[in-house]
Amino acid sequence: MDAVSSNVAKGRAGKAASLTLLLIAEVSAMSVWFATTASLADIKAHWTLGPFHEALLTSSVQAGFVVGTLTSALLSLPDRLDPRRLFAASALVAALANLAILALEPTSVLLPVLRLVTGMCMAGVYPVGMKMAATWAERDLGLLIGLLIAALTLGSASPHLLAVLGGVDWRVPYVAASAGALLAAVAVCFVAIGPHVAKAPPLRLGNALEAWRNYPLRLANLGYLGHMWELYAMWAWLALFLNESFVLVMPEGAGGAAKLATFAIVGAGALGALGGGWCADRWGRTLVTSAAMLVSGACALTIGFLFGGPPWAIVAVGLLWGVTVIADSGQFSATVAELADRSLIGTMLTLQTSVGFLLTLVSIHLIPYAVDLVGWRYAFAFLAIGPALGTLAMLRLRAHPAAVRIAGGRR
Repeated sequence: MDAVSSNVAKGRAGKAASLTLLLIAEVSAMSVWFATTASLADIKAHWTLGPFHEALLTSSVQAGFVVGTLTSALLSLPDRLDPRRLFAASALVAALANLAILALEPTSVLLPVLRLVTGMCMAGVYPVGMKMAATWAERDLGLLIGLLIAALTLGSASPHLLAVLGGVDWRVPYVAASAGALLAAVAVCFVAIGPHVAKAPPLRLGNALEAWRNYPLRLANLGYLGHMWELYAMWAWLALFLNESFVLVMPEGAGGAAKLATFAIVGAGALGALGGGWCADRWGRTLVTSAAMLVSGACALTIGFLFGGPPWAIVAVGLLWGVTVIADSGQFSATVAELADRSLIGTMLTLQTSVGFLLTLVSIHLIPYAVDLVGWRYAFAFLAIGPALGTLAMLRLRAHPAAVRIAGGRR
């Protein structure tokens, strides 16, 4: 083997090893995000929580993530600091905040504060991990980010499976998640940074405004916002929708069936994330994101008409929705990474996720009002507004000259 071939082989081995470690670290660290979801059933069985406090245990993490990502983006931390150190420090603080919860009663007002801190730390994990993956991309950026999204999708689905098993002490998920975050803090230190990394930019608070000033980036972010308007509201309320629908036709086993169906539908998104990344690298990101949003939006419009109908029909549409609602997620991030100034990729990815998760707080809280107003038959339909507007933005980006920089010219 000549020297060139040897270097190529070493490069591929280094890429595979680093991405494997990064995937383990990302999923392990993000497990703290889902700890409350996995513990909530046992907490509610032994303590009385008000509706506001119950919602706060979950929404405080997302609120913390928004605060953390906004701060990180304004200071350009993902591009000015060693991403491995930022990731490791964030995972370590998240593990400690998560462990501190064990000293509290679940009804304590301090628990949501610790969950807020945990969410802030995730700003140094999720988008920073995507940036590190982007440094290794060789015409496979969509697949690399899709792989991360697929793993995190399975993490989002896992609490529904734990709920089926039942009998899990509320402390166990917190201990397991903290152990995972500690593992992540160590593992990420051994991740190598790929060759596609730029010199750190100077500190300018205006760096974050590039996401709006740059028209192609603005379109990609608007597409992402349309996607996020739908995604987390669907994930948040799907279990209740399925349970209330199944009760009407199979009252005896509705609860367990609904939890299993929710796990299957949300978990199927992992296949969508991988498939979306593979397809986008070959056929174009604007094409794949638009197609995914059109199908997922159609599912949002139609699934309500099956409410109270045959469970198999609802699950069939739900599986299609679960796959397509997340198939485009990583491709918006990949598009931003390809369109942004290389020295600001981390900042642009962090800002994108920040604004996207801020929007989810709106759509998640609107669903109950929609149910009260029009019932489950039409409640999910208003989520289709997001994919419709997101598709329009991505098709405009497809027609823009800058789109030749996306997916190697495949748009």
